[in-house]
Amino acid sequence: MKSSTSTAPAARPTPDPAREQAQAQAQVSAAGAARPRADAVRNRERILTAARELFVESGSTAPFDEVARRAGIGNATLYRHFPDRPTLVHHVVLFTMGRVTASAEASLAEEPDAFAALCRFTHAAADERIGALCPMLADGFDGEHPELLAARAALGEAVVTLLAAGQDAGLVRTDIGVGDLMVALSQLSRPLPGVACLDTDRFAHRHLQLFLDGLRAPARSELPGSATTLDDLRQKTM
Repeated sequence: MKSSTSTAPAARPTPDPAREQAQAQAQVSAAGAARPRADAVRNRERILTAARELFVESGSTAPFDEVARRAGIGNATLYRHFPDRPTLVHHVVLFTMGRVTASAEASLAEEPDAFAALCRFTHAAADERIGALCPMLADGFDGEHPELLAARAALGEAVVTLLAAGQDAGLVRTDIGVGDLMVALSQLSRPLPGVACLDTDRFAHRHLQLFLDGLRAPARSELPGSATTLDDLRQKTM
């Protein structure tokens, strides 16, 4: 007969509560590092929104203390997110461009026709203070930063698609370009110097609607010059 041999089961490791707790805490910390806390995200957005409004009114040299006051946070929280003025201005520009891009995409996806989408986008972009970008892009601003280039490309693509949809549908006159739209939007939505932006919103939206009515096809006039593209705009302003 063959003798059978039995293998003893492997001993299970003794539970180590302290080690398990440390591993759990490490996982929580790793998750927190990958995903900012909800309150930190809210504080960041409040700072960027407050800074954008203040920069529209007073320029990008407005006091940091006032940014913190308007955002409803302490100075320490502001500096924790944005340690200096160039960093804050950089992120205000990215924040505004990102929100305007999202508005262009949502308008085209959700509105019943392309002209309604164009109107919705234009008024929403004014509410996002896109007119504040031009002054902030001066005074040593790094216009070639990779983040800015990516945001600018995304915005340009979204607005080109939006305008082309209206033109292809025969709803928007074809003798204008995206540059024409963006120049008018920036100029008409920017308040007069020394006037709070919130006080002029009602005028901005009236004037923007007059401009939009002039974009309807068929065109009722012949425009001087040629349609302005985004490349034309960048060469003249950057």
